[in-house]
Amino acid sequence: MTVEERIKDRQIGIMGMARSGVAAALLADSFMGKPFVSDVKEAQLLTSEIARLKAVNIPFETGGHTEKLLSCDYLVVSPGVPLTNEMLVKAQKKGIPIFSEIEFASWACRGKIVAVTGSNGKTTTTALLGEIFSEAGFDAFVGGNIGLPFSEIALKVPSNGIAVVEVSNFQLETIVDFQPDIAMILNITPDHLDRHGSFENYKKAKYRIAENQTAKQTLILNLDDKVLTSDTIATDARISYFTTNDSTTAVAFVRDNFLWGRKDAHEFSIIDTAEILIPGPHNLQNAAAAVTASLSCDVKADTLAKVLKHFSGVEHRMENAGTVAGINFINDSKATNVDAVCFALRSVKTPLYLITGGRDKGADFSPIIKYGKGKIKGVVAIGEAKDKIFDSFGQSFPVEFADSLEDAVRITFEQAIPGETILLSPGCASFDMFENFEHRGRVFKAAVAKLKNKTNENETLSKK
Repeated sequence: MTVEERIKDRQIGIMGMARSGVAAALLADSFMGKPFVSDVKEAQLLTSEIARLKAVNIPFETGGHTEKLLSCDYLVVSPGVPLTNEMLVKAQKKGIPIFSEIEFASWACRGKIVAVTGSNGKTTTTALLGEIFSEAGFDAFVGGNIGLPFSEIALKVPSNGIAVVEVSNFQLETIVDFQPDIAMILNITPDHLDRHGSFENYKKAKYRIAENQTAKQTLILNLDDKVLTSDTIATDARISYFTTNDSTTAVAFVRDNFLWGRKDAHEFSIIDTAEILIPGPHNLQNAAAAVTASLSCDVKADTLAKVLKHFSGVEHRMENAGTVAGINFINDSKATNVDAVCFALRSVKTPLYLITGGRDKGADFSPIIKYGKGKIKGVVAIGEAKDKIFDSFGQSFPVEFADSLEDAVRITFEQAIPGETILLSPGCASFDMFENFEHRGRVFKAAVAKLKNKTNENETLSKK
């Protein structure tokens, strides 16, 4: 069935008016579909979204989902809407098809789709692949769970282009035919247990990325991940591996401190690992994953080396937030699970103060102790999870509470000395105090900038 046949003249209910919901509605409208957008938020919280819908006369409702959705031919759901939503349960009982926004957008994409998922590293790897493919001469577009929604970029991708799409487990819950040309699962660690209920359910959602792939398509897996190598993933795709160790089978691997590639039984070195600009062992894995996908699209080794030498990472992921009075600040707001915090701790070489906390996702914080021993001088806990953090860390590190992120920055700055690091790596969702992890990261950087300005003013006054 063509995309026109799927959308034209169809009554399409779109649940969620955030970025992906509005983008899906506009995509449906461009194919002469009849979208109707519904959101639980009140209208005053959705002014910009409503303005975009009104501009093209797309009907909508706010303040709750109503029975109007049940008269639609099918529903398109934003990732923030769980399957347990009352209206989705009613739709399922009525036999109304439910599609993820990522699936809906894929119908309109004419080019190759590279879909990236995993518990950690998705954003960095997706952005890195976008840079590599662009440098290699492809018309490459990056979106999905990063930056622009897939529905906003899908029509822009030409038949010889590539869409690099970050895909979350929430988006994968409601796919039906989603079939990426290249699917990547970077790693699997416990996350989002508050929504999925168990680690097994979380894994099943992630593994759905490969369920519709054919033998002509590729699934890329991390050979270093014990979960991925012990589980059987149902797919017809050919499987390629990457590793940060030496290997006789992986497409990308590390030997004698060089990142190597393998294609058609030929091995070749790509780059000295010390020349890869993004730091840390987790980013070496991300680089190896990106190399594996790139080689399957015939990207040359010199192109890979050029990008890896200059790619500086993404905002809110181990981002340098500045130095104040000799104390380094790192914004790792995108670290929304425990494993990401552990990666961050392994990447910082100096003694540090850790700012952590937010909305608990049901994870066990104790692994942080292993990587923090001998490195963490103190912890400042924020948000709903701060009591749980105290219970987890109180016997291992000094723990203080802060009522705001700004207070946490002030408290840690008063204790740190030159040469040390203050690391924001929450290990939790942001929604108890912030709109999203980006908002949390911006607040952190603003607090650091304010601290820097105040410090500079004091230095100027003391000189006078």
